[in-house]
Amino acid sequence: MSNEHIALPFGDGPGGRSLTMRGPADMAEALPYLLGFFPDDSIVAVGLQPPGLHQGGVIRLDIPESEAEWPSAAEETAALMVRLSERQEQRPVQVLLYLCQDPAVRGPGREHGPPVAERLRPLAERLRQSFESRGVRVKESLCVSAGRWWSYLCTREGCCHPGGHPVRSRPGPGPVAVAATVAGLAPRGSRKEILAGLAPIGPPGAESARAALARAGAAPGGWRRPLDRREGARLVDTAVAQFMAGAVSLDDDRAAELLLALQDRVLRDRAAEYARPAELASTRRLWAFLVTRCVAPHERLAAPPLTLLAWVSWVAGDAATARVVLGHTLRRAPGYLLAQLLYESMNGGFAPEVLLASIEEERQRRTERERAEGEAAAAGPEAAPEPPPGPDLGGAPGPGSDPAGGGAAEPGPGGAGAGAPARGKARRGRRRRGRPVAGSSPVDTPPGPGSRSADSTGTAEPPGHPAGPDAVGRSTGGGLCRARVPVPAPRAEWGQRRAR
Repeated sequence: MSNEHIALPFGDGPGGRSLTMRGPADMAEALPYLLGFFPDDSIVAVGLQPPGLHQGGVIRLDIPESEAEWPSAAEETAALMVRLSERQEQRPVQVLLYLCQDPAVRGPGREHGPPVAERLRPLAERLRQSFESRGVRVKESLCVSAGRWWSYLCTREGCCHPGGHPVRSRPGPGPVAVAATVAGLAPRGSRKEILAGLAPIGPPGAESARAALARAGAAPGGWRRPLDRREGARLVDTAVAQFMAGAVSLDDDRAAELLLALQDRVLRDRAAEYARPAELASTRRLWAFLVTRCVAPHERLAAPPLTLLAWVSWVAGDAATARVVLGHTLRRAPGYLLAQLLYESMNGGFAPEVLLASIEEERQRRTERERAEGEAAAAGPEAAPEPPPGPDLGGAPGPGSDPAGGGAAEPGPGGAGAGAPARGKARRGRRRRGRPVAGSSPVDTPPGPGSRSADSTGTAEPPGHPAGPDAVGRSTGGGLCRARVPVPAPRAEWGQRRAR
């Protein structure tokens, strides 16, 4: 790394500050603050923009398991960074590269630190060639593994120890961590740690949850019992009220019934309305609890509560968790439309407030409608006709359909288009034009089975995506979907991490 310094923007406005990175040690320590979480098995590229060298976009992609895929991964990373920067009229002049992979007993030469760096050296070289062929110089290229870093560009004899350098060479936080903390930034742990808390429960609770799901009518491919939406709406409202009153769990039968209710997109959209500030902590606990009750062979029931958890996490300001959870959701259910919509919104640099305004309007209209219907029912002997309990956001199946697909288009051959926006029919609604927010945050956004995942601060297109990254926005109904958002292809996201 040369003597040129790199400015990282930590925070916006008067309270924000810019941190200067003076070398690879600072660069290694800054990594989790750039993303909001500790990456694992990841390629991370940080664009550097003129004037000077200021942080631009950040892209994260999975490191392919097969070395045969490394050349295409390197090309994809460089092409994404350049294309997405040019769309923002900010072509990078240099780039910082990270290869992050902790040692694991998963294969030859990966039992301890140095072999990881050596194993990934060909990938680092491919990345350098791919960027420099596009006129973007690699300022520094690091391997970060097990709390240590190695530079792939250091050529000074005796400079770099074969065992690498510790990310923190002295006790206590370094200047990067201090500056990020002052700006209100804090990593949420690694992706694996975030997802570990959402794993299905094990025995003995798993057997009880499985039996309750069977009693509720769940089957491995869907569910059998017809759904009463009025009863489902009561289930949603009551569960939220209980968690707001301090509950931390539901009994197995109630949890099973609520999970099946959320497979109906109208009821799921009603649940998404609970996103006011006083409701966020409670609904995050509720949706996370339900995810852990999606035990085998009913894992596919987790797509709605996972998406709801990502939604309220984003609204609560925890974009890092939202990215990781959305990425996990799209890996498991590539065609789940609401997860794709939220992904596209974060991907396009939108603030959640753009969508909150629309969903709050729907909630107020629904509340007024239900109040009027209750008064009419009390005044006359005839029951009021059943209305939809909430806005139709699209993307969830009904009885007899694929719970993961939600009416979305099937992924393309080999999964290349698995994360692409759905092509299913969607109800038209009033459109609200959203406004992109500069400096959007990185996101966890993988494509479907058979292709690499990418989460970052940019947007990209998978091979064969019909619309491409320059497609115009689409409207897919009411509520969250009422906001008009761009339709980037789901391979990576664009922006930069800032304090809220």
